[in-house]
Amino acid sequence: MNPDDWTPREMRHSFVSLLSDSGMPLENISRLVGHGTTIVTETVYRKQLRPVLLDGAQAMDDLFPAREP
Repeated sequence: MNPDDWTPREMRHSFVSLLSDSGMPLENISRLVGHGTTIVTETVYRKQLRPVLLDGAQAMDDLFPAREP
């Protein structure tokens, strides 16, 4: 995807997801994006990237196991 094509909506979702993945408390993220509670932040905006990435990495490790030297 071309960064010039990103919409403010996509950037907002990415902002929330990346902060969440970095370990920032959801309450702090909610305040940063102007939500009164964490419900909308958690259910609409936050996409958990780390579990998807870890699942993909595990699948690749299973397909291509490390070779002993």
